[in-house]
Amino acid sequence: MGIIKYNNNKKSIATGFIAALIAAALFGSVSTIAKPVLYKINPFLLSSLVYLISSIPFSLMVLLRNNTPSSSSSLLPLQTESSSSKRSCYTYIILITTSIIGAAIAPAMFFFGLRQTTASDTSLLANGETIFSIILAILFFKEKLTPLGYLAALIVLGGLVVVTTNLQVHSSLLKMNFGNVLVLGATALWGLDNNICRIIITDRMDIARLVQLKSLIGGAVLFTFAAFVFHIPLLSIGVIGAGLPQIVLLGVVGFGTSLYLFLISMQRIGIIKSTLVLTFSSVFGLAFASLLLGEVISTYQIIAIVVMIIGIYLINMEKKKETDRIKTQI
Repeated sequence: MGIIKYNNNKKSIATGFIAALIAAALFGSVSTIAKPVLYKINPFLLSSLVYLISSIPFSLMVLLRNNTPSSSSSLLPLQTESSSSKRSCYTYIILITTSIIGAAIAPAMFFFGLRQTTASDTSLLANGETIFSIILAILFFKEKLTPLGYLAALIVLGGLVVVTTNLQVHSSLLKMNFGNVLVLGATALWGLDNNICRIIITDRMDIARLVQLKSLIGGAVLFTFAAFVFHIPLLSIGVIGAGLPQIVLLGVVGFGTSLYLFLISMQRIGIIKSTLVLTFSSVFGLAFASLLLGEVISTYQIIAIVVMIIGIYLINMEKKKETDRIKTQI
């Protein structure tokens, strides 16, 4: 029995890493796919459409699973029958909070930022999600890093500064590319979102249901603001039709499927390892931007990605040493 359990754990860990790597590739495509569309569609409207579309396949997935006789034994329910109404209410409050943060505010900031900067810069800045996820995990989940881990975190932050400022240290901070600042702000919110999602997964919510509800809530909030607050024209068939395939691709693949796989990974290998693997999205993003949009990869971007990969590698080494130490104690 012990050998079987070990093999299952090993398989689960491998699945977690593979899921995170695929999620990185899918999320890395977002900047390249979205950049041309943003010339035609308001970023707020685009964000709402992307998340509403993202909810469709996962709504179907949840519906099919609920209609399958064996689904009750293979899925983690939203809440078990023995759960108290207070616990259920708390879960939904957390769900609404993470939906507004991660599926409404953050994507709107991301797309507004992408509109004002390059797809390649955006791909690199997406690594900010890793560092913010780790910082918040340390602050609120009491995860600890060694001095090497903190040094590695500073190295990754240094790489983000290189991308944001292009090493123009003589300029005022107010002259930084505002698009880069918005993208970096979005990654900070997604880092917070990752940690909140961890609470919900711990509360035994099915991941497909979580993605479905997050997408629906976030998309509905964004669509309401787009229609009734900012009065953005919604029935411009020519504009939306021109970018409809890209919008569907962004919703289903770039955000929906990548989030689903990332949450699966986080459930199996933890938030820090998952976000570390997710940083490879910057490598995929640079490749996509160069090949499909013809963007030139600058020296600063090469420096930044090397610096960030070194920092991420050091963080991974630090976590590996900590895991080995715990196993030794056991």
